[in-house]
Amino acid sequence: MGQKVHPGGLRVGVIHDWKSNWMVGKKEFAGALIEDIKIREHILRKLSHAGLSDILIRKDKQRITIDIYTARPGIVIGKSGVEVDALRREIHAMTQKNVHININEIKRPELDAKLVAQSIAEQLQNRVSFRRAMKRSLASAIRSGAAGVKVQCSGRLGGAEMSRSEQYSEGRVPLHTIRADIDYGFVEAKTPTGRIGVKVWINKGEIMPEGYGGTPGGKETRLGDQDTARRRGGVTEGLGASRESGRNRNQDREGLGPVRRGRPGQRGGQNRPGGGGSGNRPGAPRTRGGGRPRPQQTEQPPAQQPEAQTDTAPPEQAPEQGAES
Repeated sequence: MGQKVHPGGLRVGVIHDWKSNWMVGKKEFAGALIEDIKIREHILRKLSHAGLSDILIRKDKQRITIDIYTARPGIVIGKSGVEVDALRREIHAMTQKNVHININEIKRPELDAKLVAQSIAEQLQNRVSFRRAMKRSLASAIRSGAAGVKVQCSGRLGGAEMSRSEQYSEGRVPLHTIRADIDYGFVEAKTPTGRIGVKVWINKGEIMPEGYGGTPGGKETRLGDQDTARRRGGVTEGLGASRESGRNRNQDREGLGPVRRGRPGQRGGQNRPGGGGSGNRPGAPRTRGGGRPRPQQTEQPPAQQPEAQTDTAPPEQAPEQGAES
């Protein structure tokens, strides 16, 4: 079956951090995990209309710190902080711990995969054409500076009887490159004909390790750039250089004469005198039982050695014979 890994989970510990940070013993682990799930479900259910992107949780013994990333901070905070205070009291009643909530605004929602997927799902619920919604979000993300975007919708698209998948992409989305900062979002649109799944991948560039200063010339040598330079005939490095060096050997042989080819008649013996491969050529000897044709005995003319001797007589003897006569 399909073996696709979550882009965020693949990069955890390399360029991304965990979304829940706490340390407990083995016996308390299950309770702490269920507590995290309940907190996230409660926040998503209460603030589903506020454009939530991410929820980060940090726990101590007697304190829980929650970071909420949203595109509409005014809706989350409410008038003079009423909504935040109500949310804090509800979570305190669930966990019996001190709760501290931080609200962070997302400046560019076009580059957040979760928010892009939510906007496409809302348009599908409002009976907007799925192609128009996908292409519009694709163009806005590229315009905002994304290195690559991929959008996929699956389900009964357009109310069709049979479900299918449609996908549009632009730019580079290297899912196997660990240093590539790829944001992933998934949302389900609840339509009258059924649910439509919306997946969005957004490549925000590459995150290099600490202390990386780039190449001496100042030009990045990513694998994609090396492939492009190799196709355009540029200088290559590594294993590709040995492969490229063998492609232009004919140019190095200029002035060395023609290349010696193989002997004629090696392929199937067609050019050999008396070889196989006669097939159904006109005039070819017939065979019995599919065997090889019998060689025909041809009479060879007798050797004419005396004539050859008279022809090759030295020119000095001819005038002597004339003088004697």
